[in-house]
Amino acid sequence: MNIQRKLFQYTGLVAVVLSITTLAGAQTTEKKTLTLQGAERVIAAAKAEAQRLQGPGGVVAVVDDGGNLMALERLDGTFSAGANISIGKAKTAVMFKKPTRFFEELINSSGKGRTVMTALDNFTPLIGGTPITVDGQIVGGVGVSGAASADQDEQLAIAGSKALEANTVTGDPAPAVSYWEKGKVEEAFSKGAVLFDGSDGRNYMVHASRREKPGQAEIHTKDADVIYVLQGSATFITGGEAVDGRTIAPDELRGSSIKGGETRKIGKGDVIIVPHGVPHQFLEVTNPFLYYVVKVR
Repeated sequence: MNIQRKLFQYTGLVAVVLSITTLAGAQTTEKKTLTLQGAERVIAAAKAEAQRLQGPGGVVAVVDDGGNLMALERLDGTFSAGANISIGKAKTAVMFKKPTRFFEELINSSGKGRTVMTALDNFTPLIGGTPITVDGQIVGGVGVSGAASADQDEQLAIAGSKALEANTVTGDPAPAVSYWEKGKVEEAFSKGAVLFDGSDGRNYMVHASRREKPGQAEIHTKDADVIYVLQGSATFITGGEAVDGRTIAPDELRGSSIKGGETRKIGKGDVIIVPHGVPHQFLEVTNPFLYYVVKVR
């Protein structure tokens, strides 16, 4: 009898524990979070779409699901106010869980205008903002301002938001495999060309580089260079200080020469890594001097 009573009490305890566990599980859900890497992929996809359309890219802003700015990139030639407008579009899309086109058309529509909505704080009812959704959850928003038109603002924002559809934002991305057959590689080295430019959001590029004469001093403020020599030789200087350094493009500086630094002779089969921010220069180059460069950001 005591055994039966204890078994009954134990069974009842298990049932209560299972009920509490089930209830707790029903009251919580798994939440996906937009990472910085995910935000950068959104911007990269929007930039790639701007390049495809061959129009101005404007400013691309990405916010998390609370409307907090995570990443922003202003492309060349965009008006200065574009940054604030793109952030406002992204915030509006995520806070109201709708593309901003809905609000601009609502306010402008005859007989249905809700102009009072424009008085709301942090509300930018202009076309060009859209939520970022993964597995049915809104994880953030993307806003674009300053492209060729409002419709193109929206087109770039949509392209950015779709960058995460194939993968969860908390997992590692699964990019496509890139391949160049021998003839394409030889063609690239014949003139010196970029094999892979990293435009799909990856943090690396691959260059098939060719030199026929010495070059300027270079400084890449964000990219590290991993160099593998295929043919020829060169005198290579690293470190020191670039003379007459000037900015020629975003995150790229050039100078006439290097003061100080370490000099070494590099040739076929050698590998050298130049961290970002380190001046370097090729001198006494054989013709041709061929080398792979993997640029890692």
